[in-house]
Amino acid sequence: MAVHVRFAPSPTGALHIGSVRTILYNYLLAKKEGGRFILRIEDTDQKRLVASAEAYILESLHWLGMVPDEGPEQGGPFAPYRQSERTAIYQQYIKSLLHSGHAYYAFDTPEEIEAMRERLKAAKVAHPQYNAISREWMRNGLTMPAEQVQAWITSGKPYVIRLKIPHKELIRFQDGVRGWVKVDTSVLDDKVLMKSDGLPTYHFASVVDDHLMQITHVIRGEEWLPSTPIHILLYRYLGWADQTPQFIHLPLLLAPNGSGKLSKRHADQYGFPAFPITWNSPDLTVEKGFREAGYLPEALLNFLALLGWNPGTHQELFTLKALIEAFSLERLGKSGVKFDIAKAKWFNQQHIKQQGLAAWADYFSKEAAKEGVSCSQEEAIAICNLVKDRITFPKDFWQEGRFFFFEPLDYEAELIEKRWNQQTKEGMVAFTESLTALAAWNGDQIKPLLQKTPGIMPLVRMALTGNMAGPDLTEIIILLGKDKAYKRLIAFLQHSNCSANRSPVCT
Repeated sequence: MAVHVRFAPSPTGALHIGSVRTILYNYLLAKKEGGRFILRIEDTDQKRLVASAEAYILESLHWLGMVPDEGPEQGGPFAPYRQSERTAIYQQYIKSLLHSGHAYYAFDTPEEIEAMRERLKAAKVAHPQYNAISREWMRNGLTMPAEQVQAWITSGKPYVIRLKIPHKELIRFQDGVRGWVKVDTSVLDDKVLMKSDGLPTYHFASVVDDHLMQITHVIRGEEWLPSTPIHILLYRYLGWADQTPQFIHLPLLLAPNGSGKLSKRHADQYGFPAFPITWNSPDLTVEKGFREAGYLPEALLNFLALLGWNPGTHQELFTLKALIEAFSLERLGKSGVKFDIAKAKWFNQQHIKQQGLAAWADYFSKEAAKEGVSCSQEEAIAICNLVKDRITFPKDFWQEGRFFFFEPLDYEAELIEKRWNQQTKEGMVAFTESLTALAAWNGDQIKPLLQKTPGIMPLVRMALTGNMAGPDLTEIIILLGKDKAYKRLIAFLQHSNCSANRSPVCT
């Protein structure tokens, strides 16, 4: 069977960055194996549904470049792809479980269930839950006469349908990351399969949909590992045991300090986004995304791919195409991985460098135009090339290069006070005069002048750019041109004389 994978989010809010990693691994496997990547919207929790969340998920996937092969937008042979539109399908299979005795009606109120749990806690029961023992005290289809059950259903009495978990049975399954996993059913509760509103729970709907959509690999976070025995039983009880997909439970993404699973709280604490793109929640809270922070989608995916998977080589930089070619389930790790935002920034820097200067020159020109500056393509390319090693985010191109168009308005007083003396003053004057006398305007002529007088280079940089750090100073002077450079040096000399002499008149 061709590889079919799915990402099945609940549209209840923003898409967490940890979920993006899960999507990525599903996508990589599908594309590596020539299979299908399916998006299925699990919207059966109507109380928590957020109207804008589905559109947000779709926009995120488009920005990341991981567009589903099938889903609510694209359609496909297994449509519909929203669970709220598949209720008739679930009814068919819930009836099958009821008929076979693997599911049963339960009429207990929330208060009665809570009272049962409190009794179990008081009796020091390790797992106080609705299970093979406690269900014998409750109001359900296993303890009530069939006539009464039918009468209550007919009368409209609220009920749920629960899975009948066997007592003390060992469930074994093979996980793609952890190998063989064994779970005793004594620690499981009789999960609700169908809620009182007639909609299925995640456990039931996901198994039915995964089977009908021919899902071959279920790649998800390790927080779903405890639920897998329930899903294994459902596959068995529905007669699909020989078509159970391979389960792969991914290691956790950890907070930067390793204190636990990465959360939005950690993102806020360490100052990085928690979501791929900005989330505008219904309560008017706006949460910035990686896109708006200036991360390239290919850099973000490259970073996330290596948080739990390794290519088996020393290679770090990958395009999405290269990730597809290199990916294999066998190289997924077992241990949680710290979310290192400094490494994410490094990946962004590298991917920016890998892109052609022409694209960034266009970006630079547009940013310049916002401040009323006209910049030719040739000039923009030269500036972008000069500052590219100092760039982390696209906005940095303009921030690092805008000084070419705006003279410094002030200077670092501490630098002047520390460096300005008779020797550096004379050196600056001599450098300025020599610069204007050059016959050729190139590095071979300018660099020796900078090296001639020790201690003036920081002052020259401050005079020309207004900054204490920046790209190569010789290249800055060449790009500024003789007239701009001379004008800025004279302005600095006048300012420094005033500052050093504490005089109201510049000498």
